[in-house]
Amino acid sequence: MEHRTIRNLLLGSGMFIIWTLSSCYNDNYQTLYPSGPCDTTGVTFSATVKPILSTNCTGCHNSNFPSGSIALDTYSSVVSAVKGGRFLGSIQQAPGYIPMPQGAGKLSDCDISRIEAWINKGMPNN
Repeated sequence: MEHRTIRNLLLGSGMFIIWTLSSCYNDNYQTLYPSGPCDTTGVTFSATVKPILSTNCTGCHNSNFPSGSIALDTYSSVVSAVKGGRFLGSIQQAPGYIPMPQGAGKLSDCDISRIEAWINKGMPNN
């Protein structure tokens, strides 16, 4: 009878350990990254940066209404803003910069990373 009790105790303990280990962590890639990884390779103005700016910036910063004398609706105007030295700090909302977009949430970390990658790669147009 003692042999059977030890065997049942060991079997029960083993099953508990297996259940505990299998249920502790069940995150998967889709849960952690619902929109996929942030791809910063092959970034260009027309394919990557312009859609971000069109969604978040050009309502105020366009050629017809360049808020703060900054237009962000054409390649040349964005390159000029970047070279002006305040663009990246503003979208990063870094201390000492006017946080952009004003009156809205900060751009996603991925969008900021894509814009930074575009700048670091020499600001390719297409």
